[in-house]
Amino acid sequence: MQSIYKILIFSFLLIVAAFSLMWYKIVYLGFPLLQDKTENIWNIQAKITFNSKYKQSGVVSLTLPSKQNGFLIINEESSSPNYGYSVQNVNDVRKGVWSKRELQRGSQVLYYSIDIIKDRYSKVDPQKEFEQIIYQEDVSTPIMVAGKSILNSIYEKSANATTFTSLLIDEFNQKDPSQSTKLIRNNFMKNDIQKRDTLLKMVDYMGYKVRTAGALYLEDRKRNVDLVPMLEVFDKGKWQLFDINKGRISNNSHIFIWQRGSQFLLEAEGVSNSNVKFSITKNIVPARNAALVKDVKNQSALLDFSLFILPNETQNTFKFLLLIPLGALVVVFMRVFVGIKTSGTFMPILLSMAFIETELLPGIVMFIVVVTMGLVVRSYLSYLNLLLVARISSVLIVVLAIMAFVAIMSEKLNLEYATSITFFPIIILSWTIERMSIIWEEDGAKEVFQQGTGSLIVSVLAYFAMTNQTLSFITFNFPEVLLAVLGLTILLGRYSGYRLSELYRFKTMVKE
Repeated sequence: MQSIYKILIFSFLLIVAAFSLMWYKIVYLGFPLLQDKTENIWNIQAKITFNSKYKQSGVVSLTLPSKQNGFLIINEESSSPNYGYSVQNVNDVRKGVWSKRELQRGSQVLYYSIDIIKDRYSKVDPQKEFEQIIYQEDVSTPIMVAGKSILNSIYEKSANATTFTSLLIDEFNQKDPSQSTKLIRNNFMKNDIQKRDTLLKMVDYMGYKVRTAGALYLEDRKRNVDLVPMLEVFDKGKWQLFDINKGRISNNSHIFIWQRGSQFLLEAEGVSNSNVKFSITKNIVPARNAALVKDVKNQSALLDFSLFILPNETQNTFKFLLLIPLGALVVVFMRVFVGIKTSGTFMPILLSMAFIETELLPGIVMFIVVVTMGLVVRSYLSYLNLLLVARISSVLIVVLAIMAFVAIMSEKLNLEYATSITFFPIIILSWTIERMSIIWEEDGAKEVFQQGTGSLIVSVLAYFAMTNQTLSFITFNFPEVLLAVLGLTILLGRYSGYRLSELYRFKTMVKE
């Protein structure tokens, strides 16, 4: 009994370990369980245009996005022919800097693009993020004199920084505002940039932590758009995002923040009419590829010891080899639990592997033809009284000749699948024919038919298990599932009850 408990515990631990590793890869590393699952990779391109004079030096710098919650930058590229390019940190802000000693006359274009992917485990500590220095207007200026009554009224109705900012934005978006609101809106909010800066100063005046942001809504096929001016207010331990025309954004998973703070988005020296526009494109990729990209970027330790670090040719080999345990599980189940007889223990697995290359129906037909012809030849060799090794070798040569003959005839008859007969395991077929011949002599043709039919049935079931696209995808991407297969195989190996075939065999002993 103690041995049984040890086996049950060992098998249970193997199965738990397999599903625990799978759960970790699915939840934390983003690996998909199904092959058809896809994920979006967003390409954002900044197009910088400017005019230049002949033989004059120029420097152009663009504020670059930094790490942020919910997104992972997986690729950065700069297209700047004949320009020097470098990335510099200026006051903790990343900037891409293009430079050239002598500019060509006329309009110039520079490109900078990034690929981003959603990653819920990409986190930034809000306490370590910078706070914007705001140059506040003097309290006697018109903006503050007119805004005091508005701020005091909204402050009484609000409960915290989030509700205060929401009410303030709503106040300046009303269709029929008050006289003070209309005065500020008409004089200090002539465009979105002015509106954002005015709101920034009013929120800061009330003592709340606030900063500006330039963001992009992630929508496919957007061309030549500007950054959307937004505000971020620190409240409840994190920065709350606000659209100055729509109010608080509770779900910002579709918004990418390119710039934060009061630094200029684009700065240029030695050129004129500089401008930057953005374009957004959505690329749909398999979720597994997206997960691999994120794991490489995040330097996941588990990925360093996975099959994905192998060369592609070796990976393709393992895709096929990892299916064999599934076929072995089918063989164990059919022989131990169902009770089907097979010719040889693992001959059905080798047959199913051959069927994968030859297709199922042509493979079955070719197997029957080769074994039948081999049995006929083997029956003749039995009259020669050869030794075992010589007899097996003779059968092997004959089987090879039969396979060559079938391949030649199939080519003549334009039977495409039959030419794949070379994938059949020659040695195993030779031993199978020898074994069937001995069984025929000792137990008769019925036993040979039962074992041959059983081998075909089990090999067909193993074929369906090994060619299932979902199982194939899971075994390669989650090779730890083989631990669960091992656990199930060990449990089946301890089964000593009646087989299903025996229940049918002894059914006459059961009284109605």
